[in-house]
Amino acid sequence: MMMREYKTITKIAGPLVFVSDVSDVGYNEMAEVALPNGERRMGQVLESSKGLAVIQLFGPTAGVNISGTKVKFLGETMMLGVSPDMLGRVFDGMGRPRDKGPKIVPEKRVDINGAPINPYSRDSPKDFIQTGVSTIDGLNTLVRGQKLPIFSGSGLPHNALAVQIARQAKVISKEKEPFAVVFAAVGITHEEAAYFMRDFKKTGALSRAVLFLNLADDPSVERIITPRLALSTAEYLAYEKDMHVLVIITDMTNYCEALREIAAAREEVPGRRGYPGYMYTDLSTIYERAGRIRGKKGTVTQLSILTMPGDDITHPIADLTGYITEGQIVLGRDLHRKAIYPPVDVLPCLSRLMNLGIGKERTREDHRGVADQLYAGYATGRDLRALSAVVGAEALSETDRKYLEFADAFEDKFIRQGHDQDRSIEQTLDLGWELLSALPPGELTRVKKDFIAKYGKKFRKEEEAKKE
Repeated sequence: MMMREYKTITKIAGPLVFVSDVSDVGYNEMAEVALPNGERRMGQVLESSKGLAVIQLFGPTAGVNISGTKVKFLGETMMLGVSPDMLGRVFDGMGRPRDKGPKIVPEKRVDINGAPINPYSRDSPKDFIQTGVSTIDGLNTLVRGQKLPIFSGSGLPHNALAVQIARQAKVISKEKEPFAVVFAAVGITHEEAAYFMRDFKKTGALSRAVLFLNLADDPSVERIITPRLALSTAEYLAYEKDMHVLVIITDMTNYCEALREIAAAREEVPGRRGYPGYMYTDLSTIYERAGRIRGKKGTVTQLSILTMPGDDITHPIADLTGYITEGQIVLGRDLHRKAIYPPVDVLPCLSRLMNLGIGKERTREDHRGVADQLYAGYATGRDLRALSAVVGAEALSETDRKYLEFADAFEDKFIRQGHDQDRSIEQTLDLGWELLSALPPGELTRVKKDFIAKYGKKFRKEEEAKKE
């Protein structure tokens, strides 16, 4: 097929170039823009209608003029060259090496938009991924093939938590199954990029990770590409190299801001709070790429981090993410003010697929009961905190005071853990039993008596010995 060059640019708006009198141009097709000075820039077709194409440039539009610039459509969507050699490497938001290493020699080239998965071929997510973080493993378990977002706020330590999970995450099984982390940072500062690279290298986690870092001063169009590059790499490692891959994307709010910026340049009718009306559909093209596929050994699991503007969980970004994904981990400002790390606010958290990955032969038989009892105890303690602020702690019964103490101990011992503290699921559950041993035996209504005898008795004896 002969490629035509067009000199019919009619308008330039922000990162967008409008070309008229074109034919046979497809949505998402790549385009090469040749400037009058000989420089060439790449772009992607955002919109294609009869005789008109809108191209978003990967870079500034400075130097592009209407009369002297030529546009050539390449007849294919954006492709990424993938190879197992990508493990241990750092790339920029467009997939170019950032670590001064050599270019990747690709084993194959894949479409960054991914192949649509037949819903019938999807398998139910199962099996546990241990992150080493008690509030996630114990109460909101992450399951292979799940998409679980972390809702944070500006100034909260979500980046530190993301790095800790990337460093500690592992699959627990009798067979030695290969595990990898694909980490995509969208719209981050140079300081954050240096922090991510330094931590991954220092701890040795880089050897089983692939990093894509898109910086805040990179073109906003790049933010749309970066998560898709990460997911294409993950799909290749999972479905062709039989690896279990955890994809961590931070920060999806920056991605949505870029989406809004491009929609404004296209002069689209804005939806809720100025975001495009199709944001739900666009987000689903990212989140729905997590999962398990029948007949394939590998899995793609996704942890997406987003900062809620104004800590508003009803904001369109958080709201639409909650509709598509399977639960949420919420970071709380009150816990952060108490200097508790990680400040996971347990009560609004949820993992909808938790039950598929826990229990006998997966984590431990008492897991569900311990999680329910810890939730119930902490919720009661939090309610009593508000009550004691009004009536005073003296007006509470002895059991109520026990719940107040339990809530404080739960925050101080269970939620709080060190940046480098990697707790196994057994340590997390034992810590749960240790905290529950401080409550009267009659209050433990959500755990089976057999499990109290098997796992909780030792801690109850220790608690009684302390009192004596």
